[in-house]
Amino acid sequence: MHNHRNQAGPLGRRMIDRDQAALSPSYGREYGLVVDRALGSEVWDVDGRRYIDFMAGVAVMNVGHRHPYVLQQVTEQLEKFWHICLSDFYYPQAIELAEKLQSIAPITDSRIYFGNSGTEAVEAALKLAMYQNGRSKFIGFLGSFHGRTLGSLSFTASKTVQRRRYKEGLSVYHVPYPNPYRPIFNGGNSETIGQAVIDYLENQIFQTLVSPDDIAGILLEPIQGEGGYIIPAPGFIKKLRALCDRHEILLIVDEIQSGAGRTGKWWAVDHEDIQPDILCFAKGVGGGFPIGGIIARSELMNWGPGAHGSTFGGNPIAAMAAQATLEVIEKEDLLKQAEESGTYLMDILIEIQSRHHSIDDVRGRGLMIGIEIVADKVTKKQAPALRNDIIEQAFQRGLLLIPCGASSIRFTPPLNIQRDLLDEGTEIFETALSAAEKKHR
Repeated sequence: MHNHRNQAGPLGRRMIDRDQAALSPSYGREYGLVVDRALGSEVWDVDGRRYIDFMAGVAVMNVGHRHPYVLQQVTEQLEKFWHICLSDFYYPQAIELAEKLQSIAPITDSRIYFGNSGTEAVEAALKLAMYQNGRSKFIGFLGSFHGRTLGSLSFTASKTVQRRRYKEGLSVYHVPYPNPYRPIFNGGNSETIGQAVIDYLENQIFQTLVSPDDIAGILLEPIQGEGGYIIPAPGFIKKLRALCDRHEILLIVDEIQSGAGRTGKWWAVDHEDIQPDILCFAKGVGGGFPIGGIIARSELMNWGPGAHGSTFGGNPIAAMAAQATLEVIEKEDLLKQAEESGTYLMDILIEIQSRHHSIDDVRGRGLMIGIEIVADKVTKKQAPALRNDIIEQAFQRGLLLIPCGASSIRFTPPLNIQRDLLDEGTEIFETALSAAEKKHR
């Protein structure tokens, strides 16, 4: 944190000192950003410095900061009531949001459960799966991130620090994620990488470790987030759906980071032509207010009163913010804009890649883009120190980026970011990249 202190201005330094004395040191913190205000795709710190926001509060602010329509809807709700508890009573804000989610769900006939966060959404999905089929074991993927509460953490496998000293809450068998850039199973093309994972499940895991009859669900990120913004090998998710159908296993997709239009469609599974059994949402759906939950097939969502619940889940303020956010995405055609701006941004990053030895892969869908930073393009040797320095150099020059995976950087600006800010931001990025490369030669 000493370095973070040096990065901040005088007011920021004082805030960081107070933070250190009052807050849990378990908060990671990327750099010394002490926020004062934000608007659209721009952020200002307490010392008045301006930043272009290419991370959107970790892929949350999909319609940008303080969108006027969201602000208006939330303000109107503040004048009515703030809380009454959805587990005990009824109110229109939660009902209308649930209906809105049903209308955009990748599941034909669905029902909704509301919590407050991504990890709560995952916990709800796991409980529903166990409730449904009486099974208690699961399949997860290496490199995945599903949250930090004990059930979710049993799946999370992106960094050992997240699991260190904690006992697994659930029985989870981890298999490789079909990563076309860094496949764990050697050889073959991107098609066979996906098939290799399916074969490993069928012929190894299900034959030697655990019977498929004991597996309640398979939990998958349709695009791996914290693990490096990895798009799985083509056709893999379809094959996984078929495997789940063969063994009556529930397919649970974690769309916490990839949902709410981030990939240019409402959900990343919309690119895959399959229907999951349960979908977890949070982050971008609430537009910055804490909301999460699951969308599940109607016939699965048949647990009775008290089987699961939440005091604050579906809070009326958060529900109005979420409804307004989804309306803005629709009215302003932000799915199309995310796709077009994503192509535009990818093209710029590919052009930058051609001029720099340290970018070896540019990948993504819509405005969910990752780049791989390497020490050497031939060996693909990871370069985490260089990656971290690029992010710090960008911050010093007024661009907010955050890492993912062992050696990647993610680009997740608001879906409605203006072109001139994309241009300005990518110029800052290339300057920061050059400065960091010079230092690490």
